[in-house]
Amino acid sequence: MTREEKFMQQAVALAYEGIQNNEGGPFGCIIVKDDKIIGRGNNKVTSTNDPTAHAEVIAIRDACKNLNTFQLDDCEIYTSCEPCPMCLGAIYWARPKAIYYANTRKDAASIGFDDSMIYDEMTKKLSERKIPIINVGRNDAVKVFEEWKNKEDKTEY
Repeated sequence: MTREEKFMQQAVALAYEGIQNNEGGPFGCIIVKDDKIIGRGNNKVTSTNDPTAHAEVIAIRDACKNLNTFQLDDCEIYTSCEPCPMCLGAIYWARPKAIYYANTRKDAASIGFDDSMIYDEMTKKLSERKIPIINVGRNDAVKVFEEWKNKEDKTEY
């Protein structure tokens, strides 16, 4: 068995543990750096009433807390399922070096976790999306962006 398969087994075990504890859907994730697990998460959407409490997001938060950083340089993500669009975005912001996944998005869709609508929505014009997306208050908001742009002591990311 490869090291990747061993780590994936632990992500899958977290998914199993989560459903046994009725915490949420069947998803688990670990984050590894230098062959050590530095972050863990399983889906807790229903137990926390938090639609963002996906395994990957929880694991990213745990790893960043444990590493005392907001980026996961030189880390690997092992997730029991191909990441959904939200998790994929969070993973890209965290900047790990690799993502390993077990189940596919088609496997997830087959048990009721179908993200195809979100993927489809992302390719549509804002005016054509199912949930209205309306631009309001830009004149005031853009001033805050200018402040950020000119701030000399900011932490870039």
